[in-house]
Amino acid sequence: MGIADGISLLVLLLIAMPLKYFAGLPIVVTIVGSLHGAIFVTYVIAIAIVQLRIRWHIIYSLIAGVVAFIPFGNFIFDKYIKQAGEKYYAAKINA
Repeated sequence: MGIADGISLLVLLLIAMPLKYFAGLPIVVTIVGSLHGAIFVTYVIAIAIVQLRIRWHIIYSLIAGVVAFIPFGNFIFDKYIKQAGEKYYAAKINA
């Protein structure tokens, strides 16, 4: 979900906003902004579900929320979490 949120943020910032200001097409921001908003809400719900289900430390949830506002932040955080998850499950299997 983080990747989808990151992509929608980049589309909003790099495509929709320039179209609004340079091409006079504010409807693009309305459409892409609404889509990004829906994806963001879904992302926040997914963070809450993961927090409750696997008992993430609260710091991970806070970081996930903060990086959602930073372009490319979700991509970096997603890579880190994926690596941490692989190590966690590998340790569980080997235990």
